[in-house]
Amino acid sequence: MFVLAAVVLIGRALFIQVIDDTYRRRADAVSTGNRILYPSRGGIFDRAGKLLVNNEPMYDLLVTYNQVDPEMDTAKFCQLLSIDKAYFKKSINKDWRSPRFSKRVPFVFMTNISPDVYTKFQESLYEFPGFYVQQRNVRSYPFPNAAHVLGNIREVNAKEVKDSSEVYNPGDYIGSSGLERYNEYYLRGQKGVRRILKNSMGREVDSYQDGALDIDPESGLDLVTTLDIELQAYAEDLMQNKAGSIVALDPNTGEILTMVSAPSFDPNVLSIGRTRGAAFDTLRLDPNKPFINRATSAQYPPGSLFKSVVALVAMQEGLLNPNRTITCNMGYHYNGQLLTGCHAHPTCTNVSAAIQHSCNAYFVTIYREILDQYGYLTPRKGLDEFNDYLDRFGLGKRLGLDFPGEKKGNYPTVEYFDKVYENEIHWYSIWLRSMGIGQGELLMTNIQMANLAAIIANRGHYYTPHLVNDIKDAEGNVVEKRNFEKIEVGIDDVHFGPVIDGMQKAVMGGTAVNAFIWDLPICGKTGTAENNQGSRKDHSIFFAFAPKDDPKIAIAVYIENSGFGGTYAAPIASLIIEKYIRGEITPYRKWLEQRMLDAVLLEDIPKE
Repeated sequence: MFVLAAVVLIGRALFIQVIDDTYRRRADAVSTGNRILYPSRGGIFDRAGKLLVNNEPMYDLLVTYNQVDPEMDTAKFCQLLSIDKAYFKKSINKDWRSPRFSKRVPFVFMTNISPDVYTKFQESLYEFPGFYVQQRNVRSYPFPNAAHVLGNIREVNAKEVKDSSEVYNPGDYIGSSGLERYNEYYLRGQKGVRRILKNSMGREVDSYQDGALDIDPESGLDLVTTLDIELQAYAEDLMQNKAGSIVALDPNTGEILTMVSAPSFDPNVLSIGRTRGAAFDTLRLDPNKPFINRATSAQYPPGSLFKSVVALVAMQEGLLNPNRTITCNMGYHYNGQLLTGCHAHPTCTNVSAAIQHSCNAYFVTIYREILDQYGYLTPRKGLDEFNDYLDRFGLGKRLGLDFPGEKKGNYPTVEYFDKVYENEIHWYSIWLRSMGIGQGELLMTNIQMANLAAIIANRGHYYTPHLVNDIKDAEGNVVEKRNFEKIEVGIDDVHFGPVIDGMQKAVMGGTAVNAFIWDLPICGKTGTAENNQGSRKDHSIFFAFAPKDDPKIAIAVYIENSGFGGTYAAPIASLIIEKYIRGEITPYRKWLEQRMLDAVLLEDIPKE
């Protein structure tokens, strides 16, 4: 029995000392350290559950200088990583006098190593003491669409690290634009930590306490967006070789179905990688400015779309009978002088006809009467009251979109005109007449124009436009469901009837006839905003909703430098409406679809 016990003990000692070197390695350990474990960033999905933003593995190579073998095979090392000796020397030698670097602390030698290169290098990593690989996740995009909406990620800067209360470290990634930026808190996840034992040379020898104190990373949360990626892709195709924006939303919920800014680009070109810098510079230097999000950040004159607001306010204030006739004679005349021109059209005997034919004289007259309702010498009070309505319509302020960079637009105030005309005894409504037809100092974003279409479709209310409905965990459980209140604009339901009838007539036989679909009642209004930049064409505008009596989509299309609103903006909007409601374009309209796809409206702009 004694002999058997002795054999067991000798065998155990042999195993511990010779075969299993765990205890020897632990005996060599003189300090502990941490290895950061990076989480997977949350995914982004469209309304149908299609994955829009995914994670791809990418690898960083870190090195501790005083652990590097001076006799290492640098030629093989460089060959495996496809780098040259100059790159090696530059990356390994640091300014050791700087507090940023220490020969005993790991620093980044090389970033953004692809999985293919990593696989080859990993097989020989043991030959290069002092180097270790850290896995990161970068973004990839299954669809080459929605670059402005989805956004991208980049490395944090020094200020972000300092202000983050130790959430970020140098080299970490952060959302820099779009949904990635706005929802960074949800998407980023929580880092984990692996605690290690290190020997006197600072090299890792084992896990600390068998990993009992390790902290696993927590994946970021997923975003379920309101986007219809198929509709988004179709809208982007229609906007190829054009500059402008399309915003389409569900008027019943405020959900944004598509948000296009053109020119656009494939989001994959800005994925973290070796070619990102060159791609970024190409886009940055493009004279057509593809980085500008024209849906939310560009501010445009709304043009004749604004006439619908003028009519609604005037009827609500009791200043306009819906059956009132106002003559035109090719424009608005004052004291026998033509001040604002107009195109030829039948006499407008009611509000519907004025909307249908987009009569400038009609709406300049009405706008002046709103301002002068308390006397022609006191337009201030009238303008203040009119602006109160604009505020309720969500104009001149941010709508509260769950997206960064939303601009407010602009409507001029009494204080503004007091300053402009400070050398005058009075200022008068006749001087402000261009605002009655959506020109002058008025500015709107395209998201505001689409929301205006939704307000009219809903006969007086809207829901805050938004891009995210649900936030889910990795198991698909909803951890946050966003709700949006119904916002009334203060216009009685009855007053929307004449405006909506006029919008339908504009499509059936007015300025927007190019948007007509015989069995799909579309209500829309064209606009043509003046462009004061030299000889370039005016801007083409159209907003609409459909179907008339059960609206499912509200849309605004703004195309820069493309002329009359009915030429391009209206047919493009009608194609998107038909695609969304029916899922396809009817054969007899295929010619129109092809014409819009083939249209080249981007002008050659010389580089600065």
